[in-house]
Amino acid sequence: MVRRGGSAWRAVWMSIALVVLFLVCVAAGGGVTLALAGVSARPWLFLSGGLLVLVAVAAGGVWLLARSLDPTRRRRFWTWGGGALAVGLALFAASVVVPVTDPRIPPATVAGVGYWQLPNGDRLAYTHREARGTRRDTPVIFLHGGPGVPDLAGDTEIFGRLAADGYDVYVYDQVGSGRSSRLADPSGYSVGRDVADLEVIRTRIGAPRVILIGHSYGATVAAGYLVAHPERVAKAVFSSPGALDPADRSDESMTSRLTPEEKRRLYAAVARPRLLLAYALTQVSPRAAYAFAGDAELDPRFDLTYNLSRSGVHCEGHPPAPALHGLGYYAIQVPQSPRTTPPPDLTKQLAGLATPGLVIKGSCDYLSWSSARAYLTLPDSRLVYLPRTGHNGYQEQPARFLAIVRAFLAGQDLPVAPYAGPHPPADFEGSP
Repeated sequence: MVRRGGSAWRAVWMSIALVVLFLVCVAAGGGVTLALAGVSARPWLFLSGGLLVLVAVAAGGVWLLARSLDPTRRRRFWTWGGGALAVGLALFAASVVVPVTDPRIPPATVAGVGYWQLPNGDRLAYTHREARGTRRDTPVIFLHGGPGVPDLAGDTEIFGRLAADGYDVYVYDQVGSGRSSRLADPSGYSVGRDVADLEVIRTRIGAPRVILIGHSYGATVAAGYLVAHPERVAKAVFSSPGALDPADRSDESMTSRLTPEEKRRLYAAVARPRLLLAYALTQVSPRAAYAFAGDAELDPRFDLTYNLSRSGVHCEGHPPAPALHGLGYYAIQVPQSPRTTPPPDLTKQLAGLATPGLVIKGSCDYLSWSSARAYLTLPDSRLVYLPRTGHNGYQEQPARFLAIVRAFLAGQDLPVAPYAGPHPPADFEGSP
């Protein structure tokens, strides 16, 4: 009986040892893969190197474990234990190599889509809603958030209503997202690139000055453009603005607002070995990641994960906005990569500008309160606070949102009194 019990315990410990060895093999192979990707963007090289290390560690580990057994059990262990480890590692390797095949669903249909051809060969998709009645000299340009999360159809429908006030209204997909070009070198995605594209757009539409309405990341682009070209901006609206301080990480808190079931579905969508490796490669070398898994594969998966998490941008109990498609994985991931130099904090530079600014902040916005207050360093600026309103306030309360914007653009008293307190209101749900 003792001998049989000892054999049973030995089998349990050997099984545990094989599981640990499997994890060690994956960690070693993955580490070498990432190290090689930092040197070369050729998938065959960094994947082969990682696979060789994985096999070597597996063989060495099985040999060491087998040494503790007598000859009879050793042969059995080599056959069954080594075989099980080999099958497990083969399945893992296949899950890394075989691409994810989500359907690539096009963005929602919108009438009147045109394209701006940029001097570098890229092109940007846009809509133009012509002014009605007496045309004003200064057009409105809306800048979407993300980066990489455009809603050309929805944003055109909402902000296109300003055409009734005499404004030409332009809405466009930033490079790397929507119907616009993807970059062959994803390391080119940055706030600076989007600011430069915006200046090309201004010259293309022939406007000496523009009105910018930037939402979330789009507000960051608007601030960058305002600092670079202050004489070109008549007024600026910052909707749920992204943080100017690179140390502010409140954008990572959106998923914390999801229900347990929503989190489970989201994590199940991203917890694939191939997707995890693609994400890790993006942090090490965007070029290597792009060579491993391109836009055609990762954009649809980003669509899926964003749509699974989009309830996090709304107040609890509010229905989420319609699902979006055509989003840009690399456009959002590369600017957040450790290899990418973060944009400078523009707070002090805004302080010296005379452009009128309006900040709109909702009580359920997941971004920090300080991320909005940073824009108030613009001397001629004010903040409007909207209770029971989430990150995408203009979608939840379009009539109220546009009434505030219209009054600001017309130089009239705002229909909502500006919030003047230095601290967030008591019902604000985000971080300070």
